[in-house]
Amino acid sequence: MLLRHARSLLFLPASNARAIAKARTLPCDMVILDLEDAVADDAKEEARAGAIAALGEGFGGRIGAVRINVAGTPWHGAEMVAVKASAADYVVLPKVEAGRQVKDVYSVCGKPVIAMIESARGVLAAVEIAAAEGCAGLFMGNNDLRRDLGIPAGVGREGLSHAMQAVVLAARAAGIAVFDGVYNRLDDLGALEAECVAGHALGFDGKTLIHPSQVPVANQVFGPDAQAVADARRLIEAATGGAERYEGRMIEAMHVGEARALVARAEAVGQ
Repeated sequence: MLLRHARSLLFLPASNARAIAKARTLPCDMVILDLEDAVADDAKEEARAGAIAALGEGFGGRIGAVRINVAGTPWHGAEMVAVKASAADYVVLPKVEAGRQVKDVYSVCGKPVIAMIESARGVLAAVEIAAAEGCAGLFMGNNDLRRDLGIPAGVGREGLSHAMQAVVLAARAAGIAVFDGVYNRLDDLGALEAECVAGHALGFDGKTLIHPSQVPVANQVFGPDAQAVADARRLIEAATGGAERYEGRMIEAMHVGEARALVARAEAVGQ
């Protein structure tokens, strides 16, 4: 599966072997084994070994990634070396504020990098980060970004709207994938759905998640609508090239391209 086709991207603590095993039974599109915030300092080395072993076993066709710790931490160098020799498809780099951070990790790991935008500096540097060598995608890190911007806890995402759109714009200008940040409440799937709908409307490809119960919601919202896919296939078959009338509207090559992209996404997720 191409990264831009992923709908549900599930973070799991790399120290939780039971959760990792369960992930192989979940309908998520991507599994991200976390060595950063989800793992206590005294468990980092054991978690790293577990993550590399789990990636070697694979996730049954799901995209596999590992989130490492940032430069300057005691674990960063060893994690990059371990990831380089691993079966990871991607390395997720937190707290990115400059393109050189992505380039440095890519040069060592040899794996495409997904950069997390978690600060005001990161948002302002998003264009540079997205264009950096080795950058394959961007993640919104909304929890840290809220704190950095001084947005009070418990309020909506209105204060993040400019930042989110700026990150989407940067990703699209660079031709890479971009994903919405996590939703923290585990007992309100209705609010999660509303946040997914809003993120989809902003242009995000999918959503990062923190619990298996959130996967079906993200898949439903970010997955292609069955009727839209059927309509796209019909448009592709009917198009003859150039501008033309189709079912009461004008279509051209752009619309055919959009239809092909929608069909490709549907096929990638088994629709």
